[in-house]
Amino acid sequence: MDNTLFVGLSRQMVLRREMDIIANNIANADTSGFKVESLMTKTEPKAPATTFGAPPPVKFVTSDGVARDFSQGALRRTDAPFDVAIEGEGFFRVNGPEGERYTRDGRFRMDEGGRLVTDNGSAVADDGGGEIVIDPEQGAVSISQDGVVSQNNQRIGKIGVFGFDNLSTLEKTGDNQYRNTSNQLAAPVTTAKLRQGMLEGSNVRPILEITRMIEVSRAYESMARLMESNSELSKSAVQRMGRIQ
Repeated sequence: MDNTLFVGLSRQMVLRREMDIIANNIANADTSGFKVESLMTKTEPKAPATTFGAPPPVKFVTSDGVARDFSQGALRRTDAPFDVAIEGEGFFRVNGPEGERYTRDGRFRMDEGGRLVTDNGSAVADDGGGEIVIDPEQGAVSISQDGVVSQNNQRIGKIGVFGFDNLSTLEKTGDNQYRNTSNQLAAPVTTAKLRQGMLEGSNVRPILEITRMIEVSRAYESMARLMESNSELSKSAVQRMGRIQ
């Protein structure tokens, strides 16, 4: 296998990874708080597979991580009493079986013990890191713009909103949640406003993602044709050399 096929194969592997990311974006276009992702790439110099006077090094294409756009998604009204959207920067902090996580997904509910939890059962943390417990017999729950949770005009907790100076330290862990992978401490965000009875939509733009999918598909097919053409050229060269001998 010569340099062209090696480089072409590396490019196809990156395109397949990019297609997976685009497909995941489209699949989560209606997921609350989902943030659109894109693949970052780089060139990686390697020794040439064959020489034939080719100038070293040959540069292969490889993935260089996933970029995530944390810009605000559109807010939509649900009128559900435990749905909460963040308007501005920051994340909800939740405590699950695997520890502390962060999310923009405000689809909350009350579990059997009265705790305010996420859709998957993780406890929503208050501004001090503790749990928020609701008494079903005390009436409707009110959540103010600064996160204070009240029943019968009595404060029972405050939903914490936390932010990071460097968002690249957040690693996706599933269930629309992120894990802090550094020693950076989450700081309280005071500028964000919470909207009860609303959810933040995904910031995915489906038309743009479909366009990207078409572009990636065409690039993959173009690379396949190039590799096939190069393979046929090499095969033809070998056959001609055989006839000359």
